[in-house]
Amino acid sequence: MADLWPALIPKPYGPRLRVHLDVEKCQGHNRCYALAPELFDVDDYGQAVLLGDGSVTTELEDKARLAAMNCPEYAITITDS
Repeated sequence: MADLWPALIPKPYGPRLRVHLDVEKCQGHNRCYALAPELFDVDDYGQAVLLGDGSVTTELEDKARLAAMNCPEYAITITDS
């Protein structure tokens, strides 16, 4: 029963994390798009583009972290908002 306690604590409203893309570092490997198409897209030149304002919903937090960890150019960072 003690394991359920954290699940009962209400989560704050709105996204907790924000994803940031440094377009100057991006080399167009597009791993972010392959791993998290809900957060990233690719422009006509093959460069990654951040979708929306960078807010990451709770459901997409793992995908955002995975995309950041797999970026060979370290162009993706995640911050707590």
